[in-house]
Amino acid sequence: MKLYEQVADELRQRIDQGYYRCGDRLPSIRALSREHDISIATVQEAYRLLEDQGLAQARPKSGYYVRPRPATPAMPAISRPAQRPLEVSQWEQVLDLLCANEEPGILALGRGMPDIDTPSLKPLHRTLADSRLAGSRSFAYDSLRGSGQLRQQVARLCVDSGCQLHPDDIIITTGCQEALSICLRAVTHPGDVVAVDSPSFYGTMQAIKAIGLKAMEIPTDPVTGISLEALELALEKWPIRAIQVTPTCNNPLGYTMPEENRRQLLSLAQRFDVAIIEDDIYGDLSYQFPRPRTIKSFDSDGRVLLCSSFSKTVAPGLRVGWVAPGRYGEQVMHMKYVGTGACATLPQLALAEFVAQGHYQRHLRRMRAQYQQSRDQMIAWVERYFPAGTRISYPQGGFLLWVELPGDADSIRLNERLLSQGIRIGPGPLFSASGKYRNCLRLNYSDKPSERIERAVQKVGEEATRMLLELNRVA
Repeated sequence: MKLYEQVADELRQRIDQGYYRCGDRLPSIRALSREHDISIATVQEAYRLLEDQGLAQARPKSGYYVRPRPATPAMPAISRPAQRPLEVSQWEQVLDLLCANEEPGILALGRGMPDIDTPSLKPLHRTLADSRLAGSRSFAYDSLRGSGQLRQQVARLCVDSGCQLHPDDIIITTGCQEALSICLRAVTHPGDVVAVDSPSFYGTMQAIKAIGLKAMEIPTDPVTGISLEALELALEKWPIRAIQVTPTCNNPLGYTMPEENRRQLLSLAQRFDVAIIEDDIYGDLSYQFPRPRTIKSFDSDGRVLLCSSFSKTVAPGLRVGWVAPGRYGEQVMHMKYVGTGACATLPQLALAEFVAQGHYQRHLRRMRAQYQQSRDQMIAWVERYFPAGTRISYPQGGFLLWVELPGDADSIRLNERLLSQGIRIGPGPLFSASGKYRNCLRLNYSDKPSERIERAVQKVGEEATRMLLELNRVA
């Protein structure tokens, strides 16, 4: 642990133990510098880390104070999906959501897009425009495995999640979507069953559909994640070939699975001899420090295929993801070759430079702080404008919020009615094989809070309230 991290950890413990309470002034930078015999720059870095974690806030000409923690909202209910494998549907609704990003004048509140206008990406802009980088090398095919420079940097980043990977353990992909898709192809055959948390990312669900697999949706808690008891029963009853989970900063529920649950999940996979496809695309955006360990970090027999990407942490348009496939490396490499072949070279080289120069970590610190503050504001708006009885997730990272409307609210109809007002949401049925969660929706809070976004959230809440009143009158 670095020196500034030690100082931040000591202050965090004092806050957790109640030595410093909400609103209390924290020790001055000079006082901490003298107390620990460290530089002022080290103390400043420690306070920046506490700001990123949402524990401290700076007040101009006054110092640092313990930041008030918002009350946790009423959480969505534990999911209750069908207790049998299902063929995935909902492609038309998914396509409709994807096309919404192309419509001018539409505020796409349901998209999975990070903030790409942040100034912390300027170094990447400069690197991409560097004529020396954009030479003939960047116009040639790269290795099928991907740029050696980038794989080296990815291996370094994986240390933060507890993984000790060699660059040759990693394969670069065209985004995380390709990583998930080729992993599914590598460990299954058409007709096989894949266990997934529920609700689950629609991109994975559609990959399951395209390959001809069936999804076994497992009940999922909005705080701790997939039910291990229900998963064990499903493994005993059905011929499940793989388990696909997003245990850190889950999309769409936002939960982060406790470490003990991750170990138990791996133990179940070993006992039933099935693969785990772990989606860690939001892992680096975890609000807690240090970031949670991946299931892959506990893997001793290579059965965990770890997938991730720079699409949510940096920019989706770069289309750079990666996978550490473990024992399935040969199969994954073949699926990669017959799918897209080598990835585009220029984005790989630019990202390798961005990470190597330390810009990526500085960018992450900025985005984690921004997203956490935006989460709290978005939750406050939903509580203010949505119908009474609405339940809201409490994401532990990333920038996506899951909202459960009361009664018989229909998020698909709600989305249709909002279109005339220039707003789109992410309807809940997209995140289920069978079209469940009709009374749920996903909202994005990656952009900094603004009057335009607040007004849009207000319109969503008012329209949902009107729908429920209409339903009650009919009843």
